[in-house]
Amino acid sequence: MTPAAATSSVGRVTDLSDNEAEVIIVGAGPVGLWLAAELRLAGVDTMVLERAAEPVPHPKALGLHARTLEQLALRGAVDAFLAGGVQVPAWHFGFLEQRLDLTRLDSPYPFLLSFPQDRTEALLQQRALDLGARIIRSQEVVGLDQDDTGVRLTTASGASLHAGWVVGADGAGSAVRRLTEIDFPGTDADVYAYLGDVHAEQPPPPGYGVQNERGALIVAPLPGGVIRVTGYDPENQEPGRREVTLTELSETATRITGADFGLHDPTWLTRFGNATRVAARYRQGRVLLAGDAAHMHFPAGGVGLNLGLQDATNLGWKLAAVAQDRAPATLLDTYGTERRPWALDVAEHTLAQTALITATTPTGQALRRLLSGLIGTLPDLSLTLARRLAGVDVRYPAAAGAHPLTGTSLTAGLELRDARPALVTAPGVQLPPPPGIRVVELPSLPGATAALIRPDGHVWWATSEQHPAAAAQQALASFNVRF
Repeated sequence: MTPAAATSSVGRVTDLSDNEAEVIIVGAGPVGLWLAAELRLAGVDTMVLERAAEPVPHPKALGLHARTLEQLALRGAVDAFLAGGVQVPAWHFGFLEQRLDLTRLDSPYPFLLSFPQDRTEALLQQRALDLGARIIRSQEVVGLDQDDTGVRLTTASGASLHAGWVVGADGAGSAVRRLTEIDFPGTDADVYAYLGDVHAEQPPPPGYGVQNERGALIVAPLPGGVIRVTGYDPENQEPGRREVTLTELSETATRITGADFGLHDPTWLTRFGNATRVAARYRQGRVLLAGDAAHMHFPAGGVGLNLGLQDATNLGWKLAAVAQDRAPATLLDTYGTERRPWALDVAEHTLAQTALITATTPTGQALRRLLSGLIGTLPDLSLTLARRLAGVDVRYPAAAGAHPLTGTSLTAGLELRDARPALVTAPGVQLPPPPGIRVVELPSLPGATAALIRPDGHVWWATSEQHPAAAAQQALASFNVRF
C-alpha cells in the first residue's frame, strides 16, 4: 500500500509494500532485536521498525552480566560473545575502591563480559535476520491507534502499518510510550556525567579508577586501541548541556587524577544525566514496552542493557503464545508483574551508586571509605551486591505454598534453543514426556525431583514427590498455555 523503501545495514533492501505483521517492534537496538529473534523462534511474523538509517556507530554499553549470559546460553547463542569478549572477574559498585568479587557468583559465567554494545547489536541483528525477522530502517513512528483487533502505526514517511501487537523498544524517549499515553514517573536529572571514547598516548592500566574530593574518573578499554574515560566532574554540572570537548575532557582528567593520559582523536564525546524513571505499566491493551522505553536510570554498574535483554526474554515466549492464540491475553499481564519490580530495584541501586560516585565532600568521602572497607571485610555483603548487579538473584512471584524453586532461574546445564519449555528431572527419576514438552535429566535439581522450566529459564512448577508424573501433568494443564 505504501511502498516506502529503506536499506538495511546489511545491504538488503526491504520495503513496506507488505504492511502487516503479527507483531511490530519499534526500535532496532539490542532489546528489540533479541525480542524479534525470540518471537521468530515460535514462528511469529515479526517486523522491526527503526527510525535511524544505520546502527549507532559507538557502543553505549560495554558489558554483559552473568544472568544475561545464562539466557544467551539457554538459546545456544553465547559462544560468539564469549569468543569476542574479555572476562572481568571483579566489578565496582558506585566506584568504590574495593571491587566486588564476581568469581563467587553461583553461575557458569562468574564474571562481567566486556563486550561493546555495537558488537552485541550486530550479532543480535544477524540472529533476528537469520530467523526471518523483517528489519526496516529510516521509519519513525509518529502515530498509533489501537482497538480490540490490533494496532495501526503511522510513520513520518507516510506509511501505514497494522499489527496484532506492538512493542515499544525505542529507548528512553519512546514514541510508543508517549503515543500510548503511558505515564513515566520518576526523578529528573540532578547529576551529569561526562564520557569520552578517545585514544591515549599514555593510557592507564586496565581497571583504573579514581574517586576523590575533585570528582570521579574510570577507564575501560575498547577495541581498536580506544579507551572510554567517564565519570563525574563537579565543576561541570550545567543542566541540559550534552557537549564535551577534548580540551575539557583532558582538563577534567588532569584535575581529578593528576594526568591527562595524552588523550587525542576522540571517536565520541557526550554528557548524560541521572534521570530515573520506570513506566507506570508495561502493557496498555495491545501495546507493550521493553528495555529503556520502560525504564531509564544512571548507567552505574553497567546493568541497563542487561535489564532490557532480560525483559525481552520474559516477554518473547508470552507474546508468541498470545499472538498465536495458544494462551489468553492475560498471560501478558504477568510480564509487567514480573519485570517491573526488577526495574524499580535497578532504579533504586543506581540512584544509590550515583550518590556514592558524587560523594566528594569530606562527609561523603568518609562514607565511601566505610562502605569500601565493609565490602572488603564482609564477603556476604560483597556477594549480595555482586548478585544484585549480575541479576542472578532475579526470581518471579510464586503462589502461596509453591515449591521453593518456583520462580527462580534454573539454566545451568540446560538449553532451550527453540524457546519451548522443558520438564527436568533429578537423576534416576522417570517421567513420560507430556505432549509438546521434552524431558531432560539434570545432574542436580536442588530439593526437587522434577521441575517444569519456562522458555525463559525460570521454574514454572517444581515438586519433591518421588513419583511426580501425575502432578506434572496436572501442573502443565493448569498453566493454560499450549506448546
